[in-house]
Amino acid sequence: MRPWLRHLVLQVLRNSRGFCGSRGQPAPLPVPQKIVATWEAISLGRQPVPEYFNFAHDVLDVWSRLEEAGHRPPNPAFWWVNGTGAEIKWSFEELGKQSRKAANVLGGTCGLQPGDRMMLVLPRLPEWWLVSVACMRTGVVMIPGVTQLTEKDLKYRLQASRAKSIITSDSLAPRVDAISAECPSLQTKLLVSDSNSRPGWLNFRELLREAPTEHNCLRTKSRDPLAIYFTSGTTGAPKMVEHSQSSYGLGFVASGRRWVALTESDIFWNTTDTGWVKAAWTLFSAWPNGACIFVHELPRVDAKVILNTLSTFPITTLCCVPTIFRLLVQEDLTRYQFQSLRHCLTGGEALNPDVREKWKRQTGVELYEGYGQSETVVICANPKGMKIKSGSMGKAFPPYDVQIVDDEGNVLPPGEEGNVAIRIRPTRPFCFFNCYLDNPEKTAASEQGDFYITGDRARMDKDGYFWFMGRNDDVINSSSYRIGPVEVESALAEHPAVLESAVVSSPDPIRGEVVKAFIVLTPDYSSHDPEALTRQLQEHVKRVTAPYKYPRKVAFVSELPKTVSGKIQRSKLRSQEWRK
Repeated sequence: MRPWLRHLVLQVLRNSRGFCGSRGQPAPLPVPQKIVATWEAISLGRQPVPEYFNFAHDVLDVWSRLEEAGHRPPNPAFWWVNGTGAEIKWSFEELGKQSRKAANVLGGTCGLQPGDRMMLVLPRLPEWWLVSVACMRTGVVMIPGVTQLTEKDLKYRLQASRAKSIITSDSLAPRVDAISAECPSLQTKLLVSDSNSRPGWLNFRELLREAPTEHNCLRTKSRDPLAIYFTSGTTGAPKMVEHSQSSYGLGFVASGRRWVALTESDIFWNTTDTGWVKAAWTLFSAWPNGACIFVHELPRVDAKVILNTLSTFPITTLCCVPTIFRLLVQEDLTRYQFQSLRHCLTGGEALNPDVREKWKRQTGVELYEGYGQSETVVICANPKGMKIKSGSMGKAFPPYDVQIVDDEGNVLPPGEEGNVAIRIRPTRPFCFFNCYLDNPEKTAASEQGDFYITGDRARMDKDGYFWFMGRNDDVINSSSYRIGPVEVESALAEHPAVLESAVVSSPDPIRGEVVKAFIVLTPDYSSHDPEALTRQLQEHVKRVTAPYKYPRKVAFVSELPKTVSGKIQRSKLRSQEWRK
């Protein structure tokens, strides 16, 4: 164990008398909280990052020892259900045991060495969390991917990353087999399945049962690679974002404590897909704070399943993308009793103020918005207790210095729209990504002056709150007027006819481009006359926001294209318009 933790943990193991202070003196902070405070101070940039750090050894194994000594509530550390009766609960001790067995599978049977790369393409199965921890124990670099990846997607990622192993489920294995001959680096294929073995694949569940429970965790340096995420840009193929053992392993602790407000008694459910960074954020924000991660297999997004789950299980904290909250508030929430729910969060796309207000009115629970990227940890947030300005992403989240800058990297005054930027000079924040792997040109292009340019546009008000306007490529330039799609979508959301909407640019011979709104109607308006309803919605937007922002084109659709995590894909709609 690292020296910076050994002393505090030994206090727990040597002293079980409790934490009462002397008469007239305040009780000293319980040792688990002291340890969390140490991690949080590093996350906030108030203490230096240790030279050596490994999340499995320095966080999970520490909680296992604290749990064994009776200094944690009886909640599980991991709680998985599939909605049809199957259920798995792991304490930190059991998680440690199972992840050491998994580490022996990776380092033994699979022959993976520190620094080797492994793709994890699994639905919400317990093995995703288990193998993620096993990668940390062995120094293997994990590469999560969504289960919607096509054969072409898989081939590109395997070839670009030179991954030596992949773990996936029965449904995706045929796609891997179709392209694996074109991926010479791929040596081992692991299958998570209860069925018979598949030719050329190793059955992970069988190997796990047979694996020994003893494993010595690798002593990794803080800057050693931990994970690679593929992130799509506006041009070219997806880029590889590399993060270190400490950037994710310690970088999310403060947001878990301050934004998610987690303690050892909390049960945290984040509905995100395992292929997205938000799944890692849940892992690296919940477990350092001693909280339980709750997972529902949730093969598809279903508002009633989510609401029934919240009613059935003692979930205290919920995080969904705004699109899911938009679906939830369309249900009759008075039919559900959320006995334990006390804190709700959202991120991944802009939150319409109307959705926040409906959720709070119907549940009594506030909705706290945050903002981050694959390249970063949380950039802006509305921490619990801070005044919320509806529609704002909140304030800059430490240790980041976040500014709005122009295209040359000059800081803009409050109220002016520009690029959301993070100061990286003279000191590069430790929780920042290492680089775009094998792509120095992209890494250099993302920096301007002293700042990293996120690619998002926003404005900051005089109180330091940030207001999202859209991606650089989402912004609509109509007759020299710059229009952020979120502003129009928020205006549309206030009309009772609109269930959800997506606003993009559409070519126009006179104005160059104009605003087009794709709208999914609520059931009560589905039979209305389209032309009359279009005029009504256009007039509504003119009244709610600046008149020049109203959608000159409107299309009523049955559904909007979305990612597997529920985020609306404006890029698909925009491409569709401009291909015409």
